[in-house]
Amino acid sequence: MRVYLPCTLPALARVLAEGELGPAPLTGYAVTPALVEWYASGDTEELEYVALTDAARASLRMLAADRADGVKAAARRVVVAAEVPDDEVSTGAEPEERARVRLAAAVPMTRIAAVHVDEEAAAADIEAAIAALPEADRGDEDARFTVDGAEAHELLWYATQEMPDLLG
Repeated sequence: MRVYLPCTLPALARVLAEGELGPAPLTGYAVTPALVEWYASGDTEELEYVALTDAARASLRMLAADRADGVKAAARRVVVAAEVPDDEVSTGAEPEERARVRLAAAVPMTRIAAVHVDEEAAAADIEAAIAALPEADRGDEDARFTVDGAEAHELLWYATQEMPDLLG
């Protein structure tokens, strides 16, 4: 199963250093039966884009958490795409989390298929979205608009061989 795992650039550096994304359990996003049922008119590519977008939203929250913990992280969302055996993936039961999955094991580098990352030009909008998250969570419509603005930026695709270049 293709799973999209939210990440940050510092976490991606740990993946390279440790040879795996972990520790488990991990939260990811995938084309689940609930997503297929909800998005009945979409093809596989569209459904995978929904899962990727959900993972990018989670990456934004990871960036905000890193900042709150004093971790200096570039304002770029990161999503790791991995091929994970079905028996290591469980789906949630919450309707609003249709694409969310949990992984029972860390993901070794050999299962990572690609990495999706914001281009540097998106940094200002990502910074604004990070700053607006608390107000957006409290229901402020302007803040939600700012957070949604981060999604206007498409994540760029990188092969696993390019991961060191993203960090350098």
